[in-house]
Amino acid sequence: MIGTILIFFIIFFVIVMGHEFGHFLLAKTNGIKVNEFSIGMGPKLAGFEKGGTEYCIRAIPIGGACIFEGEDGLQKEKGDSSQEGNFQNASVWARISTVIAGPLFNFILAFFFAILVAGYAGADIPVLGDVAEGSAAQAAGMQAGDKIIGFDGKICLAREISLMMALNPDGSPVEVVYERDGARFETVLTPKFNEEENRYLVGFVNYAQYEEAKGFSLFKYGWYQLRFSIKNSVLSVISLFQGKLSADDVAGPVGMAQVVNEVKEAAEPGGPMLVFMNMVNIAMLLSVSLGVMNLLPFPALDGGRLVFLLIEAVRGKPLPPEKEGIIHFAGFVVLMIVMVLVLFNDIQRIFGI
Repeated sequence: MIGTILIFFIIFFVIVMGHEFGHFLLAKTNGIKVNEFSIGMGPKLAGFEKGGTEYCIRAIPIGGACIFEGEDGLQKEKGDSSQEGNFQNASVWARISTVIAGPLFNFILAFFFAILVAGYAGADIPVLGDVAEGSAAQAAGMQAGDKIIGFDGKICLAREISLMMALNPDGSPVEVVYERDGARFETVLTPKFNEEENRYLVGFVNYAQYEEAKGFSLFKYGWYQLRFSIKNSVLSVISLFQGKLSADDVAGPVGMAQVVNEVKEAAEPGGPMLVFMNMVNIAMLLSVSLGVMNLLPFPALDGGRLVFLLIEAVRGKPLPPEKEGIIHFAGFVVLMIVMVLVLFNDIQRIFGI
């Protein structure tokens, strides 16, 4: 278990570091002073100061921070030339680029991980191995060898079909586009309830055909992996707000550590390389999730800050910085309460309390 905890902290450190480095790099580029660059939250465990920035590691592994001079709006008013490097004194587009750089760097980091995963495992191309007897796919005339290119929207990987069906618990009709012998066909499949599987199915059997990723295809299949991960995260968030997912489908640091442990144990019989690549895959998914979650338009998150900055860009003048600071502080308090509830739920689920 100690090995699992160490792996989890390494993954956490890398993806949070990538996120905060994005903010840090664009802040420096735009002449904004960075007061603190930290990984984790809560009490400081270790750190040092260099170039006017304090670099530190904090005790609670639930995030990080890149704190800019004047970011909270409580310093002197914008326009005071004596405040060199004040966040509020930078142009609105400089601030927008600085804020959005964190999530963007998460996606860039995830793309690098996705290329590694594609190079090792290849890609699952959606080609039918067969169709189930009496299924909607059979009734529509689909057959083995059909390549699926659309399943309620364009798809590139077989796992996208699994994702879309998982988010379709009521068996709503699905628009399917497929190719056969160079010709394109379209049909609408109405999933049928499968008593044995206890869910709705369209009747696709063995629909993942694996292809190696070499040369330029590494980037293509890496992009497919990244695209799927972003789609998965976005649709999962939407489904959570729609009530299609429950609290048990949400995990905090403890829940993520448990997932890391389960994946590690399942991969160990395949050797160290398989374990390593599974950890890279988890890092990719978590990096994407961090990027997507931070873009949500909620106060204290990057997405919430972007809302205020975009309003400023449209109005031509900012909202009162001190009021914005209060709103973000309130959002931060709400986020901390949510994190505590998620942590409590993780502990309940793991220990069966």
